[in-house]
Order: sequence, then structure tokens, then C-alpha cells
Amino acid sequence: MACFLVPTAEAVIVTLATKIKEKSDASKPVKVDASKVSDKIPFTRKLKWLSGMLWGGSALLAFEHVWHGEVTPWFPFLTAMGSEADAMEMLHEMATAGVMMAVLVTAVWGVMCVAADIIMKKSAKTETVKGEAA
Repeated sequence: MACFLVPTAEAVIVTLATKIKEKSDASKPVKVDASKVSDKIPFTRKLKWLSGMLWGGSALLAFEHVWHGEVTPWFPFLTAMGSEADAMEMLHEMATAGVMMAVLVTAVWGVMCVAADIIMKKSAKTETVKGEAA
């Protein structure tokens, strides 16, 4: 009914956090050492991955709810808001299914970040070994 609102709320928060982090990173002076290969992906880039995953999933879920007539273009927009019993069912769905979806997407993102860091470290190590051999 409205489970897509939970990942959407997380997507809004992550997007705002990304913008704030980018602004704070832009104000810091950057030291560039061309001889050192970076083995880390910037955290703001990783946050953008999470943001994209959440926005995409939320859009897909919202479309599915519109398709099934659970979201309407007129007030109160959610058909579950028509009665108190439906509203309680909707809140329960948001608290269970919506939270679970948001947690699952965030967990998958966390695994992606760890895997990306491992791949980057291996790549940097390989580049270092190739540079020393030459």
C-alpha cells in the first residue's frame, strides 16, 4: 500500500547527506600525489550508489502501487487512507515490508562497498607490482 515510502524517505536522507558531504569535501584542500595509486573509492561516490539503488527501487515500487490502484492522483492519494482500519494495515505494512526493503537494499549496498574496496586494493597492488617489475 505505501511500503515504498520508507525507502523513498531513506533515499531523500541519503541524497541530502551526499550533497552535504560533497560540499564539505570540496572545501577541504586536496593533496595530489601522482606516484600513489588510490585504493579507495570516495565515500560520496558510494553514497551515490546507495541513493541510486533506493530511488530506483522506490520508483519501481511506486509504479507498481499505481498500477494496482493503491495510489491515486486525488486526495488522500493512498487508497488505504480511506478508513482507519486500512490506515492501520498500511502503517503495519510500512513498518514491516517497507523497513525490511530499506534494510535489505542498504545491506546489499554495504556488501557492494566492501567488495569494491577489496577489488580496488587488489588492483592497486597489481599496478604496484607491475610498476616495480618494469
